[in-house]
Amino acid sequence: MQPSPRATIRDVAARAGVSVATVSKVINDRYGVSEQTAAHVREVIAELGYEASLVAQSLRNHQTNVIGILVADLEPFSAELLKGAGDAIRGTGFELVVYSAGGRVGGHVGWEQRYLSRLSGTLVDGAVLVTPTVVGVNYGAPVVAVDPHTGPAGQPTIDSDNVTGARMATAHLITLGHRRIALLGGRPDLLSAQLRERGFRQAMAAGGLPVEEELVRIGEYDPEVSAAQARLLLALPDRPTAVFAGNDLSAIATMRVADELGLRVPDDLSVVGFDDIPEASQCSPTLTTIRQPIREMGSRAVELLIGLIRGAEEPADTHIMLPTSLVVRNSTRAPAGLPPQDRSTS
Repeated sequence: MQPSPRATIRDVAARAGVSVATVSKVINDRYGVSEQTAAHVREVIAELGYEASLVAQSLRNHQTNVIGILVADLEPFSAELLKGAGDAIRGTGFELVVYSAGGRVGGHVGWEQRYLSRLSGTLVDGAVLVTPTVVGVNYGAPVVAVDPHTGPAGQPTIDSDNVTGARMATAHLITLGHRRIALLGGRPDLLSAQLRERGFRQAMAAGGLPVEEELVRIGEYDPEVSAAQARLLLALPDRPTAVFAGNDLSAIATMRVADELGLRVPDDLSVVGFDDIPEASQCSPTLTTIRQPIREMGSRAVELLIGLIRGAEEPADTHIMLPTSLVVRNSTRAPAGLPPQDRSTS
């Protein structure tokens, strides 16, 4: 069955028995149309399901009241962030369009510039870029970056306190009594991964523990890569008793590998993640992790963007860093033979 053709402004005018100019005035709330005629035209618009073209509307009004969110892929982090964006957009008069690159960006630096050009000009009034590789984009409209790969730049950016979060995760394991602690880090070219490794090393130094470099592996924030690296770590003759993974997906992958190898989490291996995506509280055992306020990051980004679109002055501090906290669940405990000492949840 062929889809019904989209109603046009001429269709509305013909059905309502008025001119196209009259329909245009009603759509754009212009004077010169009686209330009775305007009400009749609105009824026909609803009946036909007519939607004015965003492009045409923007050409007339220089504004679409639509903001765009660009993500590299729809995965747990971006999905949670979009929930926050949805929270913030309600009641603002703006609409939200999400553009996903479908995971096709790979390691290409500048992907957001190419995809942003597809929304530029007359489709959106501004954009939120999620985990962009660069933030110095030349767009001609307000742009806010969330968790940029290379850190803050001239444009407004929002992220979370990666260093403190990593320190808390590692300190939690040290307090429990672990000494051979592995790091399953993210992609080394990403600032968040660098900061989480920095926090790990700071906590190890503060605890008087050396970092054994054979226990520092790159998981790339990718479950498959992390699983392969976890398998190598857990096959060592003197394997680690605990793993701090750079994100929750890597931590969950590590727990699955441990189970395949006959190791029990947390009895034989403690695991800590980073993010606190919904899957962290749904896996078995539930995952001890560092909570970054992903949903709030999304809502704050949209609030900031709408303020910029409406003409608010750009804040003096364009880098907003939100706090992280430790959430203790069931994937961590003291090593065998040592009593647990840390059961608090931040």
